[in-house]
Amino acid sequence: MNENTNTTLKLSNQALGAIMMALQESLMNQIDIVPILKGFELVNDSDGLVVKNPPTVRLNDDSEITTKDLENMAKVK
Repeated sequence: MNENTNTTLKLSNQALGAIMMALQESLMNQIDIVPILKGFELVNDSDGLVVKNPPTVRLNDDSEITTKDLENMAKVK
């Protein structure tokens, strides 16, 4: 590989969040994190690498999701 073609890529805040969600899913459900990470579809965005298919975390909480919960989930930092 030519040294001039090396590009430095950084993770976006969204990608870091996706990794943290994968870790949480793995720990909560006692599953291997590797398949989750290997399944990530990454794109290079102006903010850095973005995960197109971030994981969701399944909770065993039967409480109702409120409008405030949804608003907090949708906030972009």
